[in-house]
Amino acid sequence: MTMTVTMKALLSGAMLMALATTAQAACGIEKGSIRILGNDFPAIQAVTAAAATCRSDTVQFKVNLNQDHESLAVAALKANPAEYTSQIVASSSILPLLNDGLIRPLDDYVAKDGAGLKKTQLITINGKVMAVAFMANAQHLFYREDILKEAGVEPPKTYEEVLAAAKSIKDKGLVKYPFGGTYKAGWDLGEEFVNMYIGMGGTFFKEGSAEPAINNEKGVAALEMMKALSAYMNPDYLTFDSNALQAEFEAGNVAMANFWGSRAGAVTDGEGSKPEITDNIKFAAAPTVAGGVIPATTLWWDGFTLATNISDDDATATFKALASGVTKEVANANTDKAVWLADGFNPGPLAQGTLESANAGALPYPMEPYMGLMHTALGNGLAEFMQGKEDAAKALSDVEATYSAAAQAAGFLK
Repeated sequence: MTMTVTMKALLSGAMLMALATTAQAACGIEKGSIRILGNDFPAIQAVTAAAATCRSDTVQFKVNLNQDHESLAVAALKANPAEYTSQIVASSSILPLLNDGLIRPLDDYVAKDGAGLKKTQLITINGKVMAVAFMANAQHLFYREDILKEAGVEPPKTYEEVLAAAKSIKDKGLVKYPFGGTYKAGWDLGEEFVNMYIGMGGTFFKEGSAEPAINNEKGVAALEMMKALSAYMNPDYLTFDSNALQAEFEAGNVAMANFWGSRAGAVTDGEGSKPEITDNIKFAAAPTVAGGVIPATTLWWDGFTLATNISDDDATATFKALASGVTKEVANANTDKAVWLADGFNPGPLAQGTLESANAGALPYPMEPYMGLMHTALGNGLAEFMQGKEDAAKALSDVEATYSAAAQAAGFLK
């Protein structure tokens, strides 16, 4: 599987001035059923709310946004007809849909109804357009400017500096648990390792194969840094997802975190927090680690797909509706919710961390077809190490064994 559009392309050139996409404002849908599954965060809420305006007496509309969308998608799209006509996906969640043939090529729909879409938005795999990207995302540094100043430290540029800053903040009694993270056991914990390991310069597979390659010095170092950071986290950190970390920021309980750029607006909008907290939350590139030169994060895109097992009428209606939800008008009405890939989008300060991470050379999330299996094995296999129940090498060995069994079952390994 080869991907000819990468986050490097999406986040270069025009995007750094104003990113890429526009679609017809009018839906132009006469009939069909639009049924959307996706993650639940502000940017996707904005897209689906705009798409919902295409509902009419002859056009049905249904949306299901929740953080368990990935666990629902395969079964829902395998049904015939599929339960949903589209899943809104990210760089990793598209992989199982591709592997099982559950989404259809979009080339004909782009040619007919995507005149405003730019080439840099078209996620092209093996020569076929399989998704339309509408936003960029990355985990990057969020920090409390007032607390760092009181602690006498500069905004950290490396994870070693994060540890030093966290110690200073804690020693001065400014914040009990100064660092936060999305370390919930499962997908979130796996993503934290992916970020740190990439920052260490690690690769996940032996070159040219699906053989795992994480049980090494860089893998151990990545886990040891994660463990060191956890000493400054709430003791329940293995239960913290994005919603929980956002609440911690809003409550003033954390001073720093490597957090999703798509949450920048939510943590600073004043809802559920106080101005003295939200006014002091600032953004920067994700830290580097262990002397590395690239940020320890991954660049992502979010975009929409069309299910294979649906009628052509439903596919056309869904494409038109979602295209109408990712225009520059939608983007500029929701500038605080995402780094939009819309032609004419004017990125503001909330996009700073994502853009700085991209400019510093952050890499795209790995797109090998078996990366999803590796991510799952990581998410399920690292909690015992974080809890001190096994050493790093044993944890990584177990992850490789779990991944290898899954890859063999899926036909990626013999």
